[in-house]
Amino acid sequence: MKTIIIIGGSKGIGKAIVESLIDHFKIINISRSPSQINHQNFSQFQCDVLEDELPEIEVADSLIYCPGSINLKPISRLSLEDFKTDFNINVLGAVKAIQHYLPILKKGNNPSIVLFSTVAVKMGMPFHSSIAVAKGGVEGLVKSLAAELAPTVRVNAIAPTVTDTGLADKLLRNDKMKEKMIERHPLKKYLDPKEVATMAEFLISEKTASISGQIFEMDCGIVTLKI
Repeated sequence: MKTIIIIGGSKGIGKAIVESLIDHFKIINISRSPSQINHQNFSQFQCDVLEDELPEIEVADSLIYCPGSINLKPISRLSLEDFKTDFNINVLGAVKAIQHYLPILKKGNNPSIVLFSTVAVKMGMPFHSSIAVAKGGVEGLVKSLAAELAPTVRVNAIAPTVTDTGLADKLLRNDKMKEKMIERHPLKKYLDPKEVATMAEFLISEKTASISGQIFEMDCGIVTLKI
């Protein structure tokens, strides 16, 4: 049974990924928040990835880094600290985890790393400058590491549009906003976290053994289609 390290698997997309994988993989969740999941294949380390030392793990086949942020403000209201905070969460936390667990990943079975970007990197959206900068860094990291770690470790990212999680509560806080968000997308929907979990499972599987350095846009058509 493969072992998957998931950073931030207690909430949102990370939790959905844990629930999707837990019956078929050994899951090690590292997050600040405790998880309520109780399963024989599940173990957890509670720590802050940015502030604490990461736990030592002997074996792992994949690393999925889920922490993210949605900090939507006009540029005039964003401080340098806002930019630093978003960059730390999205980029430096991922770098820290990758550096720490890369030695064991290199020994894994078809090892892979999955990170998360956003559609806002490719689609100019007002009030997204801080998160777009941070996730742009994630996409650059994916491309560089995919080249550096080939052929041993595959590295890819998922770039979702709005996903129905606690992180997006402000964007989906009432029925009118939900309807407006649905209408913005050509496929007339936004994402359920289970859909994103399915893509993450696909990217760590043998089915994607020939795929690395790619950013997979789960955009419900908003970036790529004009209807």
